[in-house]
Amino acid sequence: MRGSKRHERRWASDTVPRGRAMSSPGTSASNDGVEFVEVTLDLQGDDTIVLRSVEPAPAADSGYLSDATGSAASRSPSIGRSSSHRLRHFSQELKAEAVARARQLKEDLKAELKRFTWGHGPSRAGASTSAGGAVGASPVLDSALAARAARRQRAQLDRTRSGAQKALRGLRFISGGKATAVDAWNEVQSNFDKLARDGYLSRSDFAQCIGMKDSKEFALELFDALTRRRRLNAERITKEELYEFWCQLTDQSFDSRLQIFFDMVDKNEDGRITEEEVKEIIMLSASANKLSRLKEQAEEYAALIMEELDPERLGYIELWQLETLLLQKDTYLNYSQALSYTSQALSQNLAGLRKKGPIRKLSTKLGYYLEENWKRLWVMALWVGVMAGLFAWKFIQYRHRYAFQVMGYCLTTAKGAAETLKLNMALILLPVCRNTITWLRSTRLARALPFDDNINFHKAIAAAIMVGVILHAGNHVTCDFPRLISSSADKYDMLRPYFGDTKPTYMDLVRGPEGVTGIIMVICMVVAFTLATHWFRRSLVRFPKPFDRLTGFNAFWYSHHLFVIVYVLLIVHGECLYLIHKWYNKTTWMYLAAPVLLYLGERSLRALRSGYYSVRLLKVAIYPGNVLTLQMSKPAAFRYKSGQYMFVQCPAVSPFEWHPFSITSAPGDSYLSVHIRQLGDWTRELKRVFAAACEPPVAGKSGLLRADEATKKSLPKLLIDGPYGAPAQDYKKYDVLLLVGLGIGATPFISILKDLLNNIVKMEEENDAVSEYRPPKPQNGERVDLATLMRASRRVRWALRTANAYFYWVTREQGSFDWFKGVMNEVAELDQRGVIEMHNYLTSVYEEGDARSALITMIQALNHAKNGVDIVSGTRVRTHFARPNWKRVFSKICSKHPHAKIGVFYCGAPVLAQELSKMCYDHNQRGTTRFDFHKEHF
Repeated sequence: MRGSKRHERRWASDTVPRGRAMSSPGTSASNDGVEFVEVTLDLQGDDTIVLRSVEPAPAADSGYLSDATGSAASRSPSIGRSSSHRLRHFSQELKAEAVARARQLKEDLKAELKRFTWGHGPSRAGASTSAGGAVGASPVLDSALAARAARRQRAQLDRTRSGAQKALRGLRFISGGKATAVDAWNEVQSNFDKLARDGYLSRSDFAQCIGMKDSKEFALELFDALTRRRRLNAERITKEELYEFWCQLTDQSFDSRLQIFFDMVDKNEDGRITEEEVKEIIMLSASANKLSRLKEQAEEYAALIMEELDPERLGYIELWQLETLLLQKDTYLNYSQALSYTSQALSQNLAGLRKKGPIRKLSTKLGYYLEENWKRLWVMALWVGVMAGLFAWKFIQYRHRYAFQVMGYCLTTAKGAAETLKLNMALILLPVCRNTITWLRSTRLARALPFDDNINFHKAIAAAIMVGVILHAGNHVTCDFPRLISSSADKYDMLRPYFGDTKPTYMDLVRGPEGVTGIIMVICMVVAFTLATHWFRRSLVRFPKPFDRLTGFNAFWYSHHLFVIVYVLLIVHGECLYLIHKWYNKTTWMYLAAPVLLYLGERSLRALRSGYYSVRLLKVAIYPGNVLTLQMSKPAAFRYKSGQYMFVQCPAVSPFEWHPFSITSAPGDSYLSVHIRQLGDWTRELKRVFAAACEPPVAGKSGLLRADEATKKSLPKLLIDGPYGAPAQDYKKYDVLLLVGLGIGATPFISILKDLLNNIVKMEEENDAVSEYRPPKPQNGERVDLATLMRASRRVRWALRTANAYFYWVTREQGSFDWFKGVMNEVAELDQRGVIEMHNYLTSVYEEGDARSALITMIQALNHAKNGVDIVSGTRVRTHFARPNWKRVFSKICSKHPHAKIGVFYCGAPVLAQELSKMCYDHNQRGTTRFDFHKEHF
């Protein structure tokens, strides 16, 4: 059949630099008895016209063709006028040739169809080889071809009615971003100049040149398709040919882009795509988007596409069928749909567009800032005020002492800073008393104190301590000590009771108890503060071995225990003061007593509770993405809320280190579970220890390393401590929840989703119990009293305040969805009211509309419509591609829930936290919906 019939080609701007290609339906003086044909011409730059193809055009398509031609002509009137004189000259010759060729094409097609047996296409399952089957093949084949022709006419009619506007954003080969077309081409030219050799760009460098460096295989297939279109058979191209390719790739015509995509699949150029060719392009798209599992299932999904697009079982699909699938993709995407706008959305947006004067804008921003940060502001103001008061008190006190005349303001500044250091060394312990803070969260103090910012406050106090140390130690060592040793004998006489009869030297002062303890404390603080910085704790600083141990969490953890030495030396330092001898004036121990005792009590409680909370490991699994899940028995006294976290210790890894992890099980579950991702040295070793105890998968289970109570190998011992409070535990205070997790940051919200689901199921059961309840029949004419009815109604003891929860999970790896696959399927199955709406986003896949992900999007929509399962996540929850449009997400939630109080909870990288916080601020300014932003801190 090859060569007897070519599929409809849509060239649009196929030869932009040299000429223009256009198609026009053939006409005659009379429409009666004359067949319409479609003639495809190529107008070359040397005034020659190349006849590309002549195809019969069905009568039903004449309107479609004329519409398409008319719209094209209306878009480009100048092209039509400039080409009309040439077309008029060749019209008669072309007309005769076209009619003759069309009739010959018809005769060849009929002859070919007679030789085309049923076993070649109509049935993939096989057909009868008997003589009767061969004789009956032709009528069945004719029926199949007629059915497909009817479907094509309907598809073209539907497209004519609706246009293809909704698909214009699809099949983009080049992501333009914010750059203009000229800037994009200039960048490509620059890349050509760098990569070209002797004025030619090789095929292997094509991907890098056009900006597809991360999708090289896809770009090579694209290169081959474009060269086939230009009848080139070369491994390299010139800049002019590259410009031709670029014009075709960036063409605004959807038909042109669709044709290029079709040609990528149709390698033999017969106008048909077979199942094997579909499989190849699926594997190519999966490779470009880093979807390894999709490559393994390419054959299955190719069969799915053929089943949908080739119901006649001819064994191939054509261009119009691929177009139909792309245009009808949205009809399949009826799951995890975006929120709908309401009339209130318009009013809220209009309210935000009203112009405000500069004073009103400033007052609005100030009011919002105060409303959002009043807890932090009053605590910080109180803290700074107390420090300033203590500094001023000591400064004035020593200003009136005789020592001031010898050592001057160096002494007063050092003593003022020392008083703030006493306060801050006491306060810095309070934010890390986690048990106390967890308890205080449930009290009324939570209304006035920002317990979510305990770690931030801890860091702020540490910064104040650094400033205090510099002022205190710096003034002593560089100012008042030199002044003292250089003072005259007369001035020194009044200081003999404090420093001795003999005036000390500089080294005497440094070697004294105050000097030694002070120097050791400064050294310990410098080490601890340095290793606690973001660069060292996150291993952003690289050192050669063995100095690489100075970075990472272990270095931070162990260096912080240097403060045990610091606090001991601080008390000694405060007792050996030169200028104070009375015990009740030595106030260092007074500042430290209560906080140190509270902190010691906390550490003792952790040690005792970890021994009391004996846990038994029930299940261990290692998931893709280096994630270890541990499921353990729940101690009877361990009560927690969703969103909280606990500390975990594994003596086989380290007998001293405790690490915090969000609890992923719900409070109603009979077990505890955590998901731990390998991010540092401790988690890496923990995974290694448990991987050694796991056994290979058995038949009927997934290919994960697993271990449970039946495992022959003994599992490592595990200790837990907690639970501890976190911002997410307050989710029940809000009408609507927006839960955003990045990668492993989804863990605190999985527990919330499971808890919400358990509450939904429980509420449904209680509602059913009430509806089925029948009060006892009255005896002897008695009536049912109100108390009996109230007892029945009390069975529904509560109702969910949370009307909706929106969960957005953004991850880079397809395997991440395995972590919580069971939870997502359970929510999708049991949440009949639609309280929970889940959205998965995979950033490794190119955004929807990109040609590299177009086929994946089609398969995803088709498979979910057929089987109810997402091909990427393997769950009933749809996976979106690229990153969420947060502005759109907030706008739609705001429009759906006017006047609601919405809690936005986030766990992940700080960059997105800033964006989400700004979104909350912007939407709080515009509408009546209230967004409260919370970020997880450990």
